[in-house]
Amino acid sequence: MTNKPEVNLLEEGTQETLDFSKLRQIAGIEEEVLPVVVQDSTTKEVLIVAYINRLALDESLKTGIATFWSTSRNELWVKGATSGNALRIDETRINCEQNSVVFLVTPLGAGVCHTKDSDGNFRTGCYYRRIKPSGELEFI
Repeated sequence: MTNKPEVNLLEEGTQETLDFSKLRQIAGIEEEVLPVVVQDSTTKEVLIVAYINRLALDESLKTGIATFWSTSRNELWVKGATSGNALRIDETRINCEQNSVVFLVTPLGAGVCHTKDSDGNFRTGCYYRRIKPSGELEFI
């Protein structure tokens, strides 16, 4: 985890602060991207939602390791290159309109998310909180 208080509140807080401007921000970048849902092949748990461009898709298909386009850094992002938490692609699917992709994967490291739980372990996926009817976030 980072020491930045705003990131800690965002990633570890219990208040919902959804970023509804994200897609508008992505639409403003020069790179053409599609959303990619990453799902565990065995458990079917949704692990992460990211973006790919043609380069990231081609690299993913060539190497068999999930590779994305970082919309915040404007660069290729090979999942696990720095953390060791790579995702082996078992199958790649496209939707009916060919405007989104699903990677069915097998996680190869200690977790998937860049955040860690209270014991210091990488989380198995990025969807580790749910919104309660009160609007407060609850860890699951």
